[in-house]
Amino acid sequence: MKWILWIVLTIVTLAILVTLIGWLLPVKHVASRTGFYKEPPEAVWQAITNIEAMPSWRKGLKSVERLPDHDGLPAWVEHNSDGTMPMQTVEREPPKRLVVRIADPKLSFGGTWTYEITPAAGGSALRITENGEVYNPFFRFVSRFVIGENRTIEDYLTSLAGKLGDVPRIGK
Repeated sequence: MKWILWIVLTIVTLAILVTLIGWLLPVKHVASRTGFYKEPPEAVWQAITNIEAMPSWRKGLKSVERLPDHDGLPAWVEHNSDGTMPMQTVEREPPKRLVVRIADPKLSFGGTWTYEITPAAGGSALRITENGEVYNPFFRFVSRFVIGENRTIEDYLTSLAGKLGDVPRIGK
């Protein structure tokens, strides 16, 4: 019976410690990675802006639901295994720059993702910069030390390479 008490106390202590460390971390973070592709910028632009086709190539994305445009720019809801996430385009400059944001202030995280496409040797480069915010201190710790702040970007760039029939080449 004592060992059950020790296990429970250890779990509670770890949860408190993780939350305390999370409180010490900044709410805001910036993460960025670049993917290199053989395709020209226009092909990359077409892939990342075709909202309806995203579930066919993005890892973990089950479906998307188009919403009415917001300020003349696309809006949609992403459905994945973790739930739903409303997204909204805030800037669009084909085929160079796209900025989208999470459009639900009630979530425990938020932020924007900036996609910058530039010509590169033999194709193009796509740099994604996440200006993220994680409001819950427990999740802030998990995001920083368990999942990694760049993981979502790296998964996206890898999935995009598969969509384009390319080999993932990701750099900082």
